[in-house]
Amino acid sequence: MAADDARYLRQTILPGVGTDGQRRLREASVLVVGVGGLGSPVALYLAAAGVGRLVLVDDDRVDVSNLQRQVLFGTPDVGRLKVEAAAERLRALNPSVDVVARAERLTAANARALVRASDVVADGSDTFATRYLVSDACVLEGRPCAHGSVLRFEGQATVLHHAGGPCYRCLFPAPPPADAVPTCAEGGVLGAVVGAVGALQATEVLKLLLGIGDPLAGRLLVLDALGGTARTLAFARRADCPACGDAPTLRDVLDLEPPDPWEAWTLSPAAARTFLASSASPLLLDVRTPEEHAASTLGGRLVSLGELPDAMGTFARDRPVLVYCQRGVRSARAVALLRAAGVTAYALAGGLDAWRRA
Repeated sequence: MAADDARYLRQTILPGVGTDGQRRLREASVLVVGVGGLGSPVALYLAAAGVGRLVLVDDDRVDVSNLQRQVLFGTPDVGRLKVEAAAERLRALNPSVDVVARAERLTAANARALVRASDVVADGSDTFATRYLVSDACVLEGRPCAHGSVLRFEGQATVLHHAGGPCYRCLFPAPPPADAVPTCAEGGVLGAVVGAVGALQATEVLKLLLGIGDPLAGRLLVLDALGGTARTLAFARRADCPACGDAPTLRDVLDLEPPDPWEAWTLSPAAARTFLASSASPLLLDVRTPEEHAASTLGGRLVSLGELPDAMGTFARDRPVLVYCQRGVRSARAVALLRAAGVTAYALAGGLDAWRRA
């Protein structure tokens, strides 16, 4: 159609694309896991490029703190399901793209079917458990994955399981300890860096669909925004990899996120409100950083998680404590420390983010 010819003109004149390449994009399906900081630019650029079908998987809602880097959303979207707000924006950008919004988590129950129905997967997830799940599903279903991750001022991008190349388990045989890598909520992230890495992921997806260029398979591109440098580190498929090695032992995907061991020690926002108003007069404890506390707080005493062990003797054994952080990760660790010291403690489930939503 003439309208499509005009829309994609700057793309179809590229060597290796042309009308045949544009047709391949139109007939392609891409699964985007996570519609956050990385998934936003990935989905925007793929829709703009004319990828025929985009399947968005995310069960989260838009929070005001997302707007600093998640460019699919605007202030009126706060509180909406991310996939619904994203689908609306993408359809407005390019009505010819079929956008499928799935407001659910990627789990062992749905991962393989979703991956199987796609040509390429773009992984914009923010937990190690989901990254292993995505990679394993791609290996088992024979699909390549454009992977990205960002923290603070640094980002990484690679292509997994392409043309016999390595998978995520080859790059990271085991996840790091839970407290070794801070989340974006804990460590911070520059929005423009997320956009740069997401654009790299979208570029890799398009290269894979078009069959052009040299994909980042077996190479990890590391972007250092503060230093203004980018370097590429080579990594190979491991012969002993349980997923893609010479004698793989992985027969199906698994939910690697273990059951929360502190589930019995967490309170929902509603239960926490009741608890705070009870005759027990609990102490409210914030274990975030002073900077986070100054920016937004529920009040109470501030003791950063790293300083908590040294402050343990200052807590009364006969007064319960309600601990909160931004998303519930640090508070769970703090509760474990407090209970080990004989203090009755509970964590605010989902942290300050969940309190705001409630």
